[in-house]
Amino acid sequence: MPASPIRKLVPYAEAAKKRGVKVYHLNIGQPDIETPKMALDAVRNFDFKVLEYSHSAGNESYRKKLSAYYKRAGMDIDYQQIIVTTGGSEAILFAFMSCLDAGDEVIIPEPFYANYNGFAVSAGVVVKPLTSYIDKGFSLPPVAEFEKLIGPRTRGIMICNPNNPTGYLYSREEMETLRQLILKHDLYLFADEAYRDFCYTGEHIASLNLKGVEDRVVMIDTISKRYSACGGRIGALVTRNQDLLDTVLKFAQARLSPPSFAQILGEAATDLPADYFDATKAEYLKRRDVLVSRLNAIPGVFCPNPGGAFYAMASLPVDDTDKFCQWILESFSYDNQTVMLAPAGGFYGTPGLGQKEIRLAYVLNTDALHKAMDCLEKALEKYPGKI
Repeated sequence: MPASPIRKLVPYAEAAKKRGVKVYHLNIGQPDIETPKMALDAVRNFDFKVLEYSHSAGNESYRKKLSAYYKRAGMDIDYQQIIVTTGGSEAILFAFMSCLDAGDEVIIPEPFYANYNGFAVSAGVVVKPLTSYIDKGFSLPPVAEFEKLIGPRTRGIMICNPNNPTGYLYSREEMETLRQLILKHDLYLFADEAYRDFCYTGEHIASLNLKGVEDRVVMIDTISKRYSACGGRIGALVTRNQDLLDTVLKFAQARLSPPSFAQILGEAATDLPADYFDATKAEYLKRRDVLVSRLNAIPGVFCPNPGGAFYAMASLPVDDTDKFCQWILESFSYDNQTVMLAPAGGFYGTPGLGQKEIRLAYVLNTDALHKAMDCLEKALEKYPGKI
């Protein structure tokens, strides 16, 4: 089981705080946007005498509200095609365990969300990484590169759209390419759409709207980022493949039920006004522009402009970002402040890649981002392993 590049440096951040150093956390996608009060109040005010199990697929009332949310987003999904999960994480794990046997393979464009590795290890699945490149903005690799990796045990392709960790937003043409690939080679498409509501430079193309592959698409969803409710641990697996739903439900029954309080929160959040995301998107866009402009103004640093989500990848002029991200917590401060970053090596499946890259989550306000970038700029001036 691999260590998390997002959390493995936590002991160094904690030690810095004990020394009195303020740490700006850009390592993890924990938004500082407030969870909607209306959703929290639904939990606070819910009247019950027994906190009982829900249906293994999730409360029917919540699934119906989710179905309505998807329809507003342009996806015609029946509530019975939704299984509520304990976070998007469990949805990914259920998808892997239901669609792949131990030793089967899934192709994932890298860099990818590091925990995909953990879910694959848990399910006995082999990840076949396909490299996308920072100098190309992390666009989808060509079809020929996918087909080089497709073998007798390949069962699926997984994407995150918009992408974590790169922020890349897949185009309509790229989604059509994936549609043709899964149709030609009889594969599943696992689409993690946790950041669907945060697109800045283009249109989000929903995987569930791809034509002619309805029984091959598995969409992963979560309330964590959409409503800034990461601790609720409520996600969903959505597919039109009834045989697959029947199999997933067996895994859902084995863990009994998803969390009750967070289902109440998620159900209430689906009733937020249609313009709820406008202010949140505008705030993230402002933060993105600050982060990307500041990064690209630092000598030797390059950061492509993310099209969605709230992450950016940057290359740094250092020998090894694992060493640098530890050093900046352990041995550096500027005005008694420093910054926590995620070294990118853990987001790649190919050994040796990402050693000069970091992932940054622009989940702090613009003032904090400016101060974090001041720290990074000063740190790069002093780092002994600068190249």
